[in-house]
Amino acid sequence: MQQGLDITLFGMGIVFTFLLLLVICTTIMSRVMTRFFPEAEPAAVRSSAPAAPSAAGNARLRKIIEEAVKQHRNRRK
Repeated sequence: MQQGLDITLFGMGIVFTFLLLLVICTTIMSRVMTRFFPEAEPAAVRSSAPAAPSAAGNARLRKIIEEAVKQHRNRRK
C-alpha cells in the first residue's frame, strides 16, 4: 500500500514539474517573440461620415431577420 502511494505521489510530482516548466518556457518564448518581433499595428483608416442606412435597407433587413427567426422557430417544433 505504501509503495503504491509513493509511486503515485512521485508520478504526480513529475507531471506537476513538467507542466510548470512548460508554462515557464511558453511564457519566456512569448516575451522573447513580442520583444524581438513586435506585431505591426494596423494603420487607422479614416473614412468620411458613416453612411446612414436607408429606410428601404432597414425594411429589407427587418424582413430577413423575421424570416430567419420564423425558420428557427419552425425547426424547434
